[in-house]
Amino acid sequence: MMKRLASLVMWSGALLMPLAWGHPAPAIPTAVHGRQVSTHHSVVVAGHRDRYTATAGTLILHNAKGKPTARMFYIAYTLDGVRDESRRPITFAYNGGPGFASALVDFGGFGPRRIIWPHPGPGAARSMAPPYRIVPNADTILPATDLVFIDAVGTGYSRIIGVGKPKDFYGVNADARTFTRFIQQYLTRTGRWNSPKFLLGESYGTTRSAVLGQSLVSDGIYLNGIILCSTVLDFPTINFAPGNDLPYVLYLPSYAAVAWYHHRIHPRPADLATFVRQAERFAAGPYSRALFAGARLPAAARQRVAVSLSHLTGIPAAFWLKADLRIPLPVFMRRVMGSQQAMTGRYDARYTIPELQPLLPVGGRSDVGATTANIWGALSATFENYVTRHLGFRTHEIYKQDSGRVFMDWNWKYSPPLRELDEDVGTMGYLNVAPALARAMTNDPALQVMANNGYFDLATPFFATHYTLMHMGLPTADLSHLHFEYYPTGHMLYLNPQALPEIAARMEHFIAMADAQ
Repeated sequence: MMKRLASLVMWSGALLMPLAWGHPAPAIPTAVHGRQVSTHHSVVVAGHRDRYTATAGTLILHNAKGKPTARMFYIAYTLDGVRDESRRPITFAYNGGPGFASALVDFGGFGPRRIIWPHPGPGAARSMAPPYRIVPNADTILPATDLVFIDAVGTGYSRIIGVGKPKDFYGVNADARTFTRFIQQYLTRTGRWNSPKFLLGESYGTTRSAVLGQSLVSDGIYLNGIILCSTVLDFPTINFAPGNDLPYVLYLPSYAAVAWYHHRIHPRPADLATFVRQAERFAAGPYSRALFAGARLPAAARQRVAVSLSHLTGIPAAFWLKADLRIPLPVFMRRVMGSQQAMTGRYDARYTIPELQPLLPVGGRSDVGATTANIWGALSATFENYVTRHLGFRTHEIYKQDSGRVFMDWNWKYSPPLRELDEDVGTMGYLNVAPALARAMTNDPALQVMANNGYFDLATPFFATHYTLMHMGLPTADLSHLHFEYYPTGHMLYLNPQALPEIAARMEHFIAMADAQ
């Protein structure tokens, strides 16, 4: 998921041996050989018991001179009893950040075991407290594809070693090269080069998927499909910078969905999807034209637009007028709750947290935000226990769910396929990797792309995903290779267990369709 506040970052210090006779103990040597541990399990999906092998391990990356640079940790789940692995799809999955490990997308809902997540609404406080439950995941996508969850360097148990340096891994291009090398090495070691191949990324993981997809295809590793979860490819679509009206247009349907969820719309429409489509039409039509007019917009027209915005969001028209028809995300997250003195989550607006500064005209963030505050304890407590006790991978290191250092050191500079058209690609705010995805699709004509979107996601709004993919320069004939899905959940799709069966079914259908091309 997108990088949360640095205050929640878990730092792991160096392990020191006791001092003896006044002299420091010798340093623990850095491991330069990968290792793996395999265990055997089963999970019941749709009434059928699937037996699988879980392999937790590390692969060592080397530079051109053969010297070790990084140790990458992964967890692979492979279905047992497969006669021909060349016909069995394999999916490489990861989270984003940059600086997040893959535990969320694995343990969250796509792997064969999952956490019972703390829920929003009444009783949420009790569900946030330990102990937390880990259960077999009847909605895993393992029946459709083998799964390899990869931790980016600097997260999880993946570490820089040997002659490696942060600049070798912490950046848009460096990260894609690193994952390309991992996938090449994994395919070689497991003999899976001819298997149908998929990528699955969440949040910045979708940014990675675009660049990684192009990198793999250019190296001759063609893909059957790319699964995007909570997509951000074109960062100006979510950047509320002065003079950039695009996010206001693209966020409005998400604002409407969140207002609908919190019963701020009166009368409340019965069907969320229909209400969202109404908001999309208004955003792309009258609202975008009003913002484009700027100061030239007549007062009467401004009033009409404000009234329509109030009907869609539950926020009074007078406030929309005061905001010049532009309410940025942090303001909306508080104002949509009305007089409740609460703030919604950014990653999942179903969650709320009490506002600690309710008298300020613009509410302050309550430390880490509503979504993170609700789920982080469950993830931290359960996953490391799962890896060490359930999968048998033991180490003296702490599993880094996220790393502020990776995010702070990240090099956002990126050279797009059509860089001769725009040389100003040096900052996060202007990053756009959508052309890389388009190039991968045009060079790999069978490649299919699935975009999964949560209605209550305020980090990567669903309308921005549709806008980006429709504006990445893909030939019209290839638009049928784009598939959009929408669910009543947030940024981390799996946080709504009621949506998981539908998510799994649609992903499995997509994998089967892309495999059959």
